[in-house]
Amino acid sequence: MQYNKICILGGSGFVGTHLISQLGAAGKSIKVLTRRKERSKHLSVLPDIEIVEANVHDQHVLNEQLKGMDAVINLVGILNEREHNGDGFRYAHVELPRKILNACHENKISRLLHMGALNADANSSPSRYLRSKGEGENQLHSFAGKINVTSFRPSVIYGPNDSFFNRFAGLLKLMPIFPLACADTRFAPVFVGDVARRFVDALDDPGTFGQRYDLCGPKEYTLKELVEYTGQSLGLKRTIIGQPDILSQIQAIMLEWVPGKPFSIDNFQSLQVDSVCKEGTPEPTTVESIVPYYLGRQQKTELKDQYRQLARR
Repeated sequence: MQYNKICILGGSGFVGTHLISQLGAAGKSIKVLTRRKERSKHLSVLPDIEIVEANVHDQHVLNEQLKGMDAVINLVGILNEREHNGDGFRYAHVELPRKILNACHENKISRLLHMGALNADANSSPSRYLRSKGEGENQLHSFAGKINVTSFRPSVIYGPNDSFFNRFAGLLKLMPIFPLACADTRFAPVFVGDVARRFVDALDDPGTFGQRYDLCGPKEYTLKELVEYTGQSLGLKRTIIGQPDILSQIQAIMLEWVPGKPFSIDNFQSLQVDSVCKEGTPEPTTVESIVPYYLGRQQKTELKDQYRQLARR
């Protein structure tokens, strides 16, 4: 079966923008539900896309907006919550998936793709973020046979306009000496174009029904190595000082109450486990082939040419 009419929740963000571009190239008709339509203006130039301002947490609204759709893609997720008790995580990662299931059932939609998180486990993960992600994912997969669900569980995702390398780049420009929490935690960063391609390839493939896929890039790095590489890509000489766990935890406690939560206790707890894949085939694109281009040391024309090639894979 071909799923041609796709509704995306969380489509105006970093991953959604890349995914929508690839879905459009595959000939899919796309509806994007967003809280604020003005934040999705960059999507309006893409062909065959409808952008609708809607409160996806309202069950009635969600039921109405999914009418006539063949499939749903859920990209909604938060790394920090306004609260300090886990309620924000549950609202985004558990309650919303439940509402999506209800809306799919109401509209007889049989296909759902879901963005999970590496290390998400409802029972054993160290942070509220990861436990809520795991609970939401389990909830979706419990409907096997009624709704064909595929979940993707990436390590940190990178690419132009990401919130990982770009955030550290901004901090390194301001700080010649950089104290880094959880510096030894390991990551296998995965390119956003590879993640989007996996979603597109899975959409119409029955072999992916009911599956959960961990997504990682081809190389592992410590957080310190990634931050050092960010500085090198910017042409900056910076001293990165890895903090011991006790100082990392103190830093998290202090920043927990700073507006915007640049680092939180829950972030610290998530970083107690390495974000690397234990099995499966790594995605092909390397950090070194992409990151220097969008952090500014390479010519923009080179970036455009290489990025076009990657997008066509």
